[in-house]
Amino acid sequence: MSEPLRAEPTEPNLIDAPGTDEAAWRGWPGLHAPATVDPADWKSVVIVAAHPDDEILGVGGTIALLVAAGARLRLVAVTDGEKSHPGLDAAATAALATRRVAETAAALDRLGAAGTEVVRLGMPDTGLGVREADLARALDEVMAGFDVALAPWTGDAHADHEAAGRAAASTAAAADGTRLLHYPIWAWHWARPADPRLPWDTAVQVPLPASAAARKRAAIECFGSQLEPRGPALDPVLPPDIVAHFIREQEVLFR
Repeated sequence: MSEPLRAEPTEPNLIDAPGTDEAAWRGWPGLHAPATVDPADWKSVVIVAAHPDDEILGVGGTIALLVAAGARLRLVAVTDGEKSHPGLDAAATAALATRRVAETAAALDRLGAAGTEVVRLGMPDTGLGVREADLARALDEVMAGFDVALAPWTGDAHADHEAAGRAAASTAAAADGTRLLHYPIWAWHWARPADPRLPWDTAVQVPLPASAAARKRAAIECFGSQLEPRGPALDPVLPPDIVAHFIREQEVLFR
């Protein structure tokens, strides 16, 4: 994730407002209603992440399952997440980017995915909305040849997530045989059970065995820059109530 206020979300109040408690999601029968998909059937998968940690939060458990199944994996890190902490000078911003890249490497290791090929595009954090065409051109090359692509959901109410999702969708549509699935992130905060703004009719789920769920929890813990307060007056990007949405025994994707 990246700092939402600076990310120019499509509807700012969705992310800034108080969110839905995870207990409400867990108590909704519809959360477990989507059809099940088995990542073991996917031979090669490219994961597009707008920011470091997006791929872990959205599909970290799926990544662990793909590693166990021997799939070919490529992570496309679109930005280095350097704007998650507002008000930093150039040197501190660069140091934050370096830290976030290292956190991703540590998280992949905890998933058992240290051997994942990582392609870093180095595009500007919070600036993907105006670089979407450039991003789509870059994805044309790095997504080519993969059976499945996983990318942020285009309705997530975060401009970077939406731009990355749209660029991946246009690339997959032009490719021959690439299946695209979108993973929501901020939607679990601002949406509510049975929310008509989410495309539940396209949803599928990946159930996570206890071992994969545990690996995902351990991977999330690697992102100290997002879990710790960002200063005396700034809360973490990922406080416990947000993290709670991502430590379920399943991951939901939209087709």
